[in-house]
Amino acid sequence: MNTVKAAPSRAAGILCFLAALVALASFDAASKHMLAYYPAPFLNIMRYGAVATIALFLLASRGGAPRWSRQPAKRLLLARGLALGTVGTCFMTALIWMPLSEATAIYFTSPLIVVALSPWLLGEKVGRAQWLAVAAGFAGMLLIVRPGGNLPALGTALMAISALAYAVFQVLTRKLAGKVASHVQYAYTAFVCLAMTALPAPFFLPDPWPDAADWLFIIAMGVCNGVAQILLIAAFQRVEASTLAPLNYCHLLMAMAFSTFLFNRPPDGLAVAGMALIVGAGVFLVTRRAAPRRPS
Repeated sequence: MNTVKAAPSRAAGILCFLAALVALASFDAASKHMLAYYPAPFLNIMRYGAVATIALFLLASRGGAPRWSRQPAKRLLLARGLALGTVGTCFMTALIWMPLSEATAIYFTSPLIVVALSPWLLGEKVGRAQWLAVAAGFAGMLLIVRPGGNLPALGTALMAISALAYAVFQVLTRKLAGKVASHVQYAYTAFVCLAMTALPAPFFLPDPWPDAADWLFIIAMGVCNGVAQILLIAAFQRVEASTLAPLNYCHLLMAMAFSTFLFNRPPDGLAVAGMALIVGAGVFLVTRRAAPRRPS
């Protein structure tokens, strides 16, 4: 009976994860489109306003917001929120100048950065094959960026910061595993991100203000992003991370499709080769970590 029940739950988890990736890729494409009309800080505060509203509903449905003073990992929660707020701010701003596919590819070097940081931040051992995979992934990023090439330096730098911040976010998520409930992590991260994006927003108000149709579209973007986070939580509750991690690269494929067909900015051959290196390195690291060790 347990096996029969586990299979539908596992399938549901994978579907939740894929739905989350579709939502996140759609949010990125919508952001790229709206940045032609509205400032990045304004879109960010609207995004995290919607996410924080969803967080309030989640907390209310589970007995209300826990007191900050009672949290066993307050500093980690704060740092995790600051890391994700940095990701959102840098990623959104970089999209002003960066093609969507190349920006997303640089962002997906974050799992490689996690491996590079793990000996110092997580105390994990990294073998020679893993270091070679990290090097291959960063070589792929250089094929995309090509110093002295056509990609804007500021946008590229912001995306690199975004990838590093997301790697820190993943490391902190690992450290919080089992210490703080997932909905509490979600809520605190949402509120920290909201506070971060609220600081610059008054200095970058839209002119003109959105009309009714654009307001609905912007609010829908925020809800889409918030729902994606909930779907990710639901997925990781049903399926182990090692199974879901390689599917992350479907997000990159969707970004390439959006960039090519919506924005008429297909990546060139070298960029595609770089993306392939990043995907290959990432999948290798995940499958190597997930493989059971032979008894010695």
